[in-house]
Amino acid sequence: MSDEVEPGFVRVRLDLSYDGSAFSGWAKQAGGRRTVQGEVEDALRTVTRSRETTYELTVAGRTDAGVHARGQVAHVDLPEGLWAEHREKLLKRLAGRLPKDVRVWSLREAPSGFNARFSAVWRRYAYRVTDNPGGVDPLLRSHVLWHDWPLDVDAMNEAARPLLGEHDFAAYCKKRDGATTIRTLQELSLARGEDGVITATVRADAFCHNMVRSLIGALLFVGDGHRGTDWPGKVLAAGVRDSAVHVVRPHGLTLEQVGYPADELLAARNKEARNRRSLPGAAGCC
Repeated sequence: MSDEVEPGFVRVRLDLSYDGSAFSGWAKQAGGRRTVQGEVEDALRTVTRSRETTYELTVAGRTDAGVHARGQVAHVDLPEGLWAEHREKLLKRLAGRLPKDVRVWSLREAPSGFNARFSAVWRRYAYRVTDNPGGVDPLLRSHVLWHDWPLDVDAMNEAARPLLGEHDFAAYCKKRDGATTIRTLQELSLARGEDGVITATVRADAFCHNMVRSLIGALLFVGDGHRGTDWPGKVLAAGVRDSAVHVVRPHGLTLEQVGYPADELLAARNKEARNRRSLPGAAGCC
């Protein structure tokens, strides 16, 4: 599948962050719900005086309602003349037009073969939770989950280890027709900070719907003693959704960073990521 930029256009990379509390997720939706994509596209249309023309963004990872991002990446294809006219002042003009809960930090011409979604080789999320019996610091309440049972971080890390690697994560994903649930989980580790907040770092080549929040839900059940350390691995092996795996609330989740290969490898990664995945020895193709 070709992803060449149309003649007369230039592909621009955007690095941005947002507080997801008041958004209905990244992607535009019918019904006038407030979304990050909608806000950024509206601001871009206004500051470039594009009237009725909307230049659509492609994003590295579509975050759900209430999920935050510190290191989100997107791209947009703009007419060469428009980019040349506005590029010097575009960042500052967007800062003046965008609402305060979303910021664009950089705008630059993307290298050949770049696609914010398909060129990415990993996405890294953080999920933050506290088991402080007094609850969550009021200044962190929109970004940290309160779990009202004491949590054993060592047990959670032990339970996480069998989940690493390439697996079919159907047991931890909300199924979507035609979409694969095979993913490579590169990192899943938890650490308690000096403030008592536990941060789970979750990195994979890609994530299926609800995967991170389901994994954290399973590990919390281990951490508070409701399940043994072998339980998350057994759920994974079963390959079906387990009603005991709760999808934790979205506000503790932040997309921290998206990784890309060297410029000369972007096009190849773009092509590879579009291929339908299967596990070794699995039946079927495509």
